[in-house]
Amino acid sequence: MGLHLHILLLQCLISTFVLNAFAFSDETVDKLLPVKSDGYCSRILRAQGTRREGFNEFRLRVEGDPELYSPGTTYRVTLYASSPSYFRGFTLIALKEGKEGDNDEDYAGNFEIIDEEDTQFMTNCPPAVTESTPRRRTRIQVFWTAPPSGAGCVTLKASIVQKRIIYFQDEGSLTKRMCEKEPLSEGATERPIIDCCACGTAKYRMTFYGNWSEKVHPKDYPRRANHWSAIIGASHSKDYVLWEYGDYASEGVKQVAEFGSPVKMEEEIRQKGDDVLTVIKAKAQWPAWQPLNSSLILLCLVYRRSAPSAEFSVDKTRHLMSFFTMLGPSPDWNVGLSAEDLCTKECGWAQKVVQDLIPWDAGTDNGVTYESPNKATIPPEKIRPLTSLDHPQSPFYDPEGGPITAVARVVIERIARKGEQCNIVPDTVDDIVADLAQEDKDEDDTPETCIYSNWSPWSACSSSTCDKGKRMRQRMLKAQLDLSVPCPHTQDFEPCMGPGCSDEVDASTCMVSEWITWSPCSVSCGMGMRSRERYVKQFPEDGSICQLPTEENEKCIVNEDCSPNSCLMTEWAEWEDCSATCGMGMKKRQRMVKMPPSDGTMCKTDLIDVEKCMMPECHTIPCLLSPWSEWSDCSVTCGKGMRTRQRMLKSPVELGECNEELEQVEKCMLPECPTDCMVSEWSEWSECNKSCGKGHVIRTRMIKLEPQFGGEPCPETVQRKKCKIRKCNRGSSDEKRRRKEAHEKRRSKQTREEPQDEEHPGCKMRPWSVWTDCTKLCGGGIQERFMTVKRRFKNAQFTSCKDKKEIRACNVNPC
Repeated sequence: MGLHLHILLLQCLISTFVLNAFAFSDETVDKLLPVKSDGYCSRILRAQGTRREGFNEFRLRVEGDPELYSPGTTYRVTLYASSPSYFRGFTLIALKEGKEGDNDEDYAGNFEIIDEEDTQFMTNCPPAVTESTPRRRTRIQVFWTAPPSGAGCVTLKASIVQKRIIYFQDEGSLTKRMCEKEPLSEGATERPIIDCCACGTAKYRMTFYGNWSEKVHPKDYPRRANHWSAIIGASHSKDYVLWEYGDYASEGVKQVAEFGSPVKMEEEIRQKGDDVLTVIKAKAQWPAWQPLNSSLILLCLVYRRSAPSAEFSVDKTRHLMSFFTMLGPSPDWNVGLSAEDLCTKECGWAQKVVQDLIPWDAGTDNGVTYESPNKATIPPEKIRPLTSLDHPQSPFYDPEGGPITAVARVVIERIARKGEQCNIVPDTVDDIVADLAQEDKDEDDTPETCIYSNWSPWSACSSSTCDKGKRMRQRMLKAQLDLSVPCPHTQDFEPCMGPGCSDEVDASTCMVSEWITWSPCSVSCGMGMRSRERYVKQFPEDGSICQLPTEENEKCIVNEDCSPNSCLMTEWAEWEDCSATCGMGMKKRQRMVKMPPSDGTMCKTDLIDVEKCMMPECHTIPCLLSPWSEWSDCSVTCGKGMRTRQRMLKSPVELGECNEELEQVEKCMLPECPTDCMVSEWSEWSECNKSCGKGHVIRTRMIKLEPQFGGEPCPETVQRKKCKIRKCNRGSSDEKRRRKEAHEKRRSKQTREEPQDEEHPGCKMRPWSVWTDCTKLCGGGIQERFMTVKRRFKNAQFTSCKDKKEIRACNVNPC
């Protein structure tokens, strides 16, 4: 009782609201939700509670302890207690500076749940995160994605519930204030940290999601041939810069920016030697838009390709990552990251980076619209981000100068770490286990959502002489059930030696890379030349020169008709994947109009080329099912009921039949339902107990079923009321005496004649029956006995000869 009173007093002290009202025992906490949800979030912020100055047993921490946040970047947020302290409940909220939390616009960024057993979004305040179940804990973690540009400073605020104390902290260790990074002046790129103190290496997967679509960017959107070029980038040291704002574009950057060709850029990267750890490459994307929603991805399984992705590694000296890709058609517009640092201040490796990307101008072409004719910028200008005030004809123009809506998003996720790590603040045990599991899965890391054929036999060695070569095996990707989960490669290579070679490695062996993709044709009309290159990966150990060719050239024809009135086209893009995962399908490739005829006529050249493609024979795809859900609540609140659980079909229906049950039902038993007392109907009122004057009558009812399991108690079973038949006559005393003597004389005579029966005027009666059982065991019940007529004489009146009944109280002791 005192505990509940304590909580009620606490509620009054904090303006009739407590974040989560808890009835605490030593081990359990019961959450009491408020009756109304209106203004719930704002009341959290206005609430005032207990706080001990200078006592920092609890702390809210953002990974890296940044003072500034990058818009759209995802951070890991940790709430923890210093040993031996703990907390049972908490609330975490992010608010724009100076806002009261009365409106949805007052909240900044978005939280993402990591562990649903520990955390959940608050029911009455969706922007806030709270505990899933009240229990002892020393640490919780969530992701927080910073708001878009323009949000200003943000405050992350936590409240802690420990035992019977509720802490609301407006400052100190439970509050973290961060402000938005200022826009880079004149396109200058912020330099990375000088040194990285992390140990070992880390492996990352970069996934690129295009959001450049007619719906999001409707102005002058090119409906045909919109695409992203092949992605090119690298993980590198601080001594090498692929591209940066405020610098001039290299020849490699220019070729990607204007033509979407990564050949020259890859050459530049590979020439940097030890400054580069991994070359990052991913395929082009036709069309440009890639859905971010996984449910949409499943619906578009047959028609859309997976988001381009690539894996790369970083180490202590090469901990920066850069990449870019052209959006086409465009003059020289690109998106990408420049020198993104994946090394943290805690000497660890960032777990996840999410960046929304806006386009930037390479400074090599003067075009202002998507399909502006080629016109070189002379002299070249510095690389700069596009703005909404660049030119009224720009597709991103906004007279009010608002921010450009992001055209793409890149997600960089750490998938493995190798070598001894030296984090000052270690990750969770789950993270470490996941890293170890990743290293152990080298033999087969195929996700269950990727359905492959079996591996083919190994091919012959690529070297026909006694030289080092490669051999290959391959498998077919028959189905990708979730396009948000990248599928591993379909080809596997391993080194081999040519025929007749011994197992010893020849010191004069020269190792070369695979051929890089063909360069654009040297002419835009007529016959020209194109080339492709490869590079030497390993020179002979004996110092000799590599004899293998590193360049190939071939003829190419673009726009056979080169007359002034002809339609100039780009080269054909690469063939897209086959539309079918098995059996017969279609594939296509596209090109776009580079320059329309000078006479103003329409181009009559095909922009899309389609042909049939044959995939492996179709087979039934196995059933992929999600785990069973938790059992539902029992269908009743007491007694016997039913409960259910479900699971979902993860593989699309059209890929194979699935006869597995998706729902299960079973009986459930809860405590017995309360049974109320049941009584009979009331009896008729009895005769008045007096023949004259004032008396009373009673009526009764019987208990048919006693109450059980807390049911309603029984009501009264006896009712009594007054009765008055007639006034009693007041005769002389002699007359009364005579009447009394005559009555006793008759009674004495009847007793002598019928000793076993009680005789009444005009009738002969049976003796009284035994008393019935008492109607109640305690608390006052009643008993009854009866006398019935045995024989009625001829001269008897009806009123003086009838059945009799007597009632008396019983078991009057209290229950």
